Amino acid sequence: MTHSLGTTHSLSSGAPRRTVVVTGGGTGIGRATARAFAAGGDDVLVVGRTARTLAKTAAGHAGIRTLAADITAAGAAERIVAAAAECSGRIDVLVHNAAAVLPEPAGSLTRGHVRTQVETNLLAPLFLTRAALPALEAAGGTVVCVGTAAVLGRRAFSGLSVYGATKVALDFLVRTWAVELAPRGIRAVGVAPGETDTGIGERMGWSAEDIARHQARAAARTPSGRVGRPEDVAWWIVRLARAEAGYTSGAVVAVDGGASVV
Repeated sequence: MTHSLGTTHSLSSGAPRRTVVVTGGGTGIGRATARAFAAGGDDVLVVGRTARTLAKTAAGHAGIRTLAADITAAGAAERIVAAAAECSGRIDVLVHNAAAVLPEPAGSLTRGHVRTQVETNLLAPLFLTRAALPALEAAGGTVVCVGTAAVLGRRAFSGLSVYGATKVALDFLVRTWAVELAPRGIRAVGVAPGETDTGIGERMGWSAEDIARHQARAAARTPSGRVGRPEDVAWWIVRLARAEAGYTSGAVVAVDGGASVV
């Protein structure tokens, strides 16, 4: 486990610098989100399995600290909270972005792949939120869950039943936590990205041609006529976590170019 500290400063408005935690912050949406928060003057802790990719996220961004950790490991939630809160004793924003995607049809499910997806996509957010509650309450904080627009409404997700089921569960947690945690001054919101160019195809071993074909098909199905960029999703995460969004809780915002409504 590595832990590196960036410099600390205050927001130009004179308000205390917020502390933000982003899991899965080494690539894609997590990287874009961490950088967007840091650009706004926040202290950001990015968490992921690989120190090398986390270092790329933090490069050139003094407000980003890194913590290489397996979020599914015993004690990981407590280590993350301790690392995040060491500067201010609080956590203002907790972004559950880390996810495991292991495609398998129903007839070929393997226990190991199922366990990995459930532990990463559902159990880790559950227990990290539990561990962070005192720090979130101290800050009047916000929990943000990153789901997927592919499971909104009555849609199916062929070949990705376990991944999709965990994302449905995250949406339910957003609604439930919005009610349960409101008395503690904590909000819960979600974003549901559509097809987004996060580099996941590359990490899954797809060829450049496969990725191009997949994205072309996705763009053709999307009213906006393109796939999303990580920055498209990060923009919404940052704004849902702002004080101006304080009356928004329990909502899951689709960021998918309109694909979920056609």
